[in-house]
Amino acid sequence: MSKSVTTKQQEVQRIVEALSLAIAQHRLKPGTRLVEAQIVEVLEANRNHVQSALQRMALQHIVTIEPNRGAMVAKPEAREAREIFTARRAIESAIIACITPELMAVHLSELEAQQRTEKEAIAHQDRRDIVREFSRFHLLLADISGNKVLSEILANLMVRSSLIVALYQRNDVPSCQCDEHGAIVEALKEGDLIRAQSVMNDHLNELEQQLDLHDFSPDPLSLRQALSLSS
Repeated sequence: MSKSVTTKQQEVQRIVEALSLAIAQHRLKPGTRLVEAQIVEVLEANRNHVQSALQRMALQHIVTIEPNRGAMVAKPEAREAREIFTARRAIESAIIACITPELMAVHLSELEAQQRTEKEAIAHQDRRDIVREFSRFHLLLADISGNKVLSEILANLMVRSSLIVALYQRNDVPSCQCDEHGAIVEALKEGDLIRAQSVMNDHLNELEQQLDLHDFSPDPLSLRQALSLSS
């Protein structure tokens, strides 16, 4: 029985991750209907597992479920957008506070590799790669911090931030700056947590300021298309 529960949890998590990734990479945009039958088909999943995954994502405010309409990707309002960035500033500052010089020494090569991949994505102007790498930087810092609770909170906030960017970003250029990421890494290498936190705070302020809180971009991809694309 225990094995069955574990298998179900793993399968539900797989579906959550597939949908979250599609949202984070802007393949599924706010308001997209999440038709259970299509998710079952594309992800080769059990319908009960799909329902459980959607319910979990609803609790995380990534998906909304309405009677007689089913599930759809959430459409955060302007107030929620501001609150998400307020939360990110607090959480990412706390994450940086956990990163000691010893942790940086252990993970420096991983961070430097991520920074190289980020610059390559920018050079090739591949939007999906750029969005993925920009998000991966923030999530990598959370992993390095060693604080699982902060990491889990940030992972949720990052997906919700992707919804906000999809709704409110002024243009089609991913709103994150590689130079600012590099400055954060340099400050952490020097053990200057205050400077790293200051740069991160300025960075997140800039991201928020790049949003037009009255703009909406419709989703050009169907659910089947979004989930069929490789990650």
